[in-house]
Amino acid sequence: MVSLNLPSFSPKITNKNGKCLIFDKLRRKKVALTPEEWVRQNFVNYLTVEKHYPAQLMANEVSITLNGLAKRCDTVVYDQFLQPVAIVEYKAPSVRITQDVFEQIARYNLRLNVGCLIVSNGLEHYACRMNYADESYAYLEEIPSYNELAALGNTPLPCSPPL
Repeated sequence: MVSLNLPSFSPKITNKNGKCLIFDKLRRKKVALTPEEWVRQNFVNYLTVEKHYPAQLMANEVSITLNGLAKRCDTVVYDQFLQPVAIVEYKAPSVRITQDVFEQIARYNLRLNVGCLIVSNGLEHYACRMNYADESYAYLEEIPSYNELAALGNTPLPCSPPL
């Protein structure tokens, strides 16, 4: 698989009937190893190990209904009261992070109303925090730690968008 801009990680990868599978510790099962899944597993490891996100407060492939259509959030992070606080969207390393990607995650957020949106293709990572008071968002300089998620509040940080 492609080398990513994330800390090294040694996932459990197996081969079954000619298909590569990777163990997803959040879903507690083996899943097909696609480029996007490679990013997801590496990024979840980064969040849990480096940013101290509790694995028990994260879920992969969370189903939501949006305008009558079934959608899936790649990863949702919850607080101690099991309220969603962040959505993470993954793309394969070959997929550029564009405004369309942010619009996709913003649509999911219409349903969940979280304080932080995170997007990664494994090479580039962006986070923004939502300000519901003035219906805006601001890009963060780095991916927040789990403890920083609660401290984000509704006042955007001054920084320029990366796109």
